Amino acid sequence: MRYRTRTKVWLLRASVAGAATLCGTAVVAQTAAAAAVAPAAGSMQAAAIPLNLRQVFDAAWSRQPEAMALQARRDATRAKQTAAKAWTPEPAALEVSNRTDRLGNNQGARELEVGIAVPLWLPGERGRSAALADAEGAAIESRANAAQLRVAAAVRDAWWQWQRARIEVGTTRAQLDSTRLIAADVARRAKAGDLARADQHQADGAVAGGEAAVAQAEAGLAAARQHLRALAGAAPALSGADDTLAEPDPGTAATEIEAHAALQELKDRAAVAQRSVALTATQSRANPELTLATTRDRGARGETSQQTITLGIRIPFGAGPRFEARSANARAEVTEIQAQLALERERLTGEREAARVRVDASRSQPDGRRKARTAGPRVARLLQQVFPAG
Repeated sequence: MRYRTRTKVWLLRASVAGAATLCGTAVVAQTAAAAAVAPAAGSMQAAAIPLNLRQVFDAAWSRQPEAMALQARRDATRAKQTAAKAWTPEPAALEVSNRTDRLGNNQGARELEVGIAVPLWLPGERGRSAALADAEGAAIESRANAAQLRVAAAVRDAWWQWQRARIEVGTTRAQLDSTRLIAADVARRAKAGDLARADQHQADGAVAGGEAAVAQAEAGLAAARQHLRALAGAAPALSGADDTLAEPDPGTAATEIEAHAALQELKDRAAVAQRSVALTATQSRANPELTLATTRDRGARGETSQQTITLGIRIPFGAGPRFEARSANARAEVTEIQAQLALERERLTGEREAARVRVDASRSQPDGRRKARTAGPRVARLLQQVFPAG
């Protein structure tokens, strides 16, 4: 074989060696891509609208149960705060009673009593109720912030997975185009007798492998878009997304663990549990009641009616086992949340250190990443120029 022919064959085999190993998976990958794209194609195209990362997050947050119930929880907290400022722990009650002997000896005895019963705050109960209501209000806001953080993390991961899938589709399509050009030139040369039939079979295998890679990349893109659609209710449009900017570097200002939303949520929950313990300690008995009543009565028919005023107080006994059960449950809640807070702090510290190591590692090799991104297109252009020229 001539030297030029050997060079041609060597370049051909070098260009198709990696792709030829994928020939066996071409049909499977194409079937998987069709199955992933076909069922959702109509709905995704109908829901595909231009969206940026912020708009996807807003749409995803509006669909969360925490966002839907947030305003109602705020209203409930404001109602508790208003109730804690009231003069009485419970509304006053009207008491009316009528006594008569009509069903007995019927001598005309009558007694009508009208009164009002006013519940009274236990010592310290009013202030601790207000403190608990304020703590619950802060816990509601921190819970919403933590939920937003979790949604933002899910949206960010899904968004950049979709961007990566788009890049992979473009890269594999470009590689497939280059492989098809080489395969067409190989077919022409094999027909002319300049190359062997085995070389043409290798080129056809490279094309099949490239088609399999494209099918796999398109299936990954369809799955990534579907994931975004499940989060935001609408898949972002394929067009208009090429101008997506990278996220800014948060720097060191956002690395304070104690200011993390997940820890702040647990801290506020712990504050609610502690103030609940303090309130339970004052509620060892039911609320006393102050009673003011007026009575109008007569002893028999023909006698003059008499009117009297009654002022009384009702003091319940201690709650006993019921109070002990409430107090124990409140203390258990405090212990559980404090232990959970310690574990969450350790987890976040470990995740921050791991993320810092990954960021430092990625920053230490920017030249390698740039070379890796540009090596493939350069090799493809070189083969397109060198192979036809022999």
